[in-house]
Amino acid sequence: MAARPETLFPLFAGLDTLEGVGPKTAKALAGLQVEMPRDLLFHLPHTLIDRTRRATIRGLEFPAMATVEVTIGAHHPPRARGRPYRVQVRDAVQEFQLVFFRAHGEYLQKTLPTGQTRLVSGRVELFDNIAQMVHPDYILRAEEADSLPGVEPVYPLAAGVTQKQITRAAQAALSRAPDLPDWIDPILRAREGWPDWRAALQAAHAPETLADLSPASPARQRLAYDEVMAHQLTLALARARQRRKPGRESRGTGALRAPVLASLGYAPTGAQTRAIDEITADMAAPRRMNRLLQGDVGAGKTLVAFMALLTAVEAGGQGVMMAPTEILARQHLESLTPLAEAAGVRLTLLTGRDKGAERAAKRAALAEGRAQIVLGTHAVFQEGVDFADLRLAVIDEQHRFGVAQRAALAGKAAQVDVLVMTATPIPRSLALTQYGDMEVSVLDEKPPGRQPVTTALVSTARLDEVVAHLRRAVAEGRQAYWVCPLVGESEVSDLTAAEARFTHLRAAFGEGAVGLVHGQLPPAEKDAAMARFVAGDTQLLVATTVIEVGVNVPNASIMVIERAEHFGLAQLHQLRGRVGRGAAASTCLLLYEPPLGATAERRLKLLRDTEDGFRIAEEDMAIRGAGDLIGTAQSGLPRFRVADLERQAGLMALAQSDARALLAADPDLTGPRGQAARVLLWLMQQDRAIRYLSIG
Repeated sequence: MAARPETLFPLFAGLDTLEGVGPKTAKALAGLQVEMPRDLLFHLPHTLIDRTRRATIRGLEFPAMATVEVTIGAHHPPRARGRPYRVQVRDAVQEFQLVFFRAHGEYLQKTLPTGQTRLVSGRVELFDNIAQMVHPDYILRAEEADSLPGVEPVYPLAAGVTQKQITRAAQAALSRAPDLPDWIDPILRAREGWPDWRAALQAAHAPETLADLSPASPARQRLAYDEVMAHQLTLALARARQRRKPGRESRGTGALRAPVLASLGYAPTGAQTRAIDEITADMAAPRRMNRLLQGDVGAGKTLVAFMALLTAVEAGGQGVMMAPTEILARQHLESLTPLAEAAGVRLTLLTGRDKGAERAAKRAALAEGRAQIVLGTHAVFQEGVDFADLRLAVIDEQHRFGVAQRAALAGKAAQVDVLVMTATPIPRSLALTQYGDMEVSVLDEKPPGRQPVTTALVSTARLDEVVAHLRRAVAEGRQAYWVCPLVGESEVSDLTAAEARFTHLRAAFGEGAVGLVHGQLPPAEKDAAMARFVAGDTQLLVATTVIEVGVNVPNASIMVIERAEHFGLAQLHQLRGRVGRGAAASTCLLLYEPPLGATAERRLKLLRDTEDGFRIAEEDMAIRGAGDLIGTAQSGLPRFRVADLERQAGLMALAQSDARALLAADPDLTGPRGQAARVLLWLMQQDRAIRYLSIG
């Protein structure tokens, strides 16, 4: 692997090599994820203290910071243990007190001699209507007054670290920051008005106004851009490597797709047509496809994916579509069978349930190429499953499949094209962060025939009315979901358990009318309960969030979500997407326990007011933050120190196009700007990117 540039050595040394940082402070700084001088450079102030001098504290709104010149009056040592030491002082207009706890009288007599003037700076509060400055931050003689900064940055702290220590450490780290050649495109830098790297650091650590602390300030924007640029360069290098791997040219003839489109009875949306065109162009190219198909609930991803699978078959190969659960694999089989019949293609379902002779027969059909399109669960990865000519793998619900499983599938056919589908609308900046190494197709229109869903907020106090409403709907032959937040009674939680709600509703609707599905049921029981609901044998399905993804029952037109305030926005939107799939008018009832907190109320009202999944996702990110949106633990999201994904979303798109353009012009990063970009990758600890460059 290439070696770190020598110019960066001082930034990657131990913290205790910095002046004024001993082992104890170094250990405390680790609580801020600061482990070397480099980390201090990107640990920026979050607010500032204005130390501007004023003539008097009169007219201030207390509590307030003040810097005033005072004449020192009488000292009042404490009369009893534990009482404070007070010193009377007077500014140009008003008297107030300086207050000290556990103070040494001798020291204070020396520092604050009666009759002399001093400059004091600190927080002034009213106590019993008397203005007091407790433990001033600064007490200076007239000749020292110029050493007081006009404004002082305030850094985020951890236990055992003081403001003075971290300020000193940050300054020491800054003095080590080298002048580096610029990795930012000069035209872009000039257009945005960004300073060079070192000047940006200096400015970010020495804010003069609150505007300098904003993510929109030129220095902070520049530093944030450096971070996202390094991340996007890594993804662009991964993508370039992926694209260098030879693929297969899978050119369709249209012979199978034409009859399917003719059988639909409606025209695909503009977004579907665009996505189909992008995918077929990728499949016809000589390099491997690596594309994400992102669509809102009910945007028609399945049709787009099936068109891609038919293209693989038209080109003389096979296609596979992977679902995270058997229920979903069976659903794909059900929804795709009429389309497959129109094309005259046979579908094969392969799951862990296939045993013995049946499994052997399916495997033989795959290996000999007689099975053209396979739908399955991860059973498709297993040893002994071989394809005659696998051209395309469609992976449904990205976040349920790990990278290792995707790699195992790719291993089944080294040159296989990959299409990943996700039904979770992701804000653009996050999609670029997570899937920046992939091409992205977005379905942002609803196909004709999808019914809008009426959403209402209902207090749990009106539970009986909700049950009565359901009774009428069931009597008319409609079906409904009732989603609960937890399984089994839990002492720590007052959330209604699915099992308790099931018992209650069964008593109201009768023994055979209500089914129950939750994550702790054995798979066979879960499948059986789902199958009864799909067949219409049960009218009401009580469930936990296991039904969030992909379940398709057109006759189900009511969704009740109990304790909706405990669910995330994206999850509520996914659950609501389970209804509105048939001809009947659909409703979603969000049952909440009053009083609602401000954030919960904002979430539920947004859901009531819009069905646009992308708008909901953007709002969700604004409320919860990027990490929470996809669960930081498995999100694979980089931890940015300066960049703020929520407020600087535009930088991510800018960095992606910049990184791709740089690599297109200089694939090995050997030109002047390429060399500078290599330094950036080292600086930002993008080891993966450096490995890609070393391997070439």
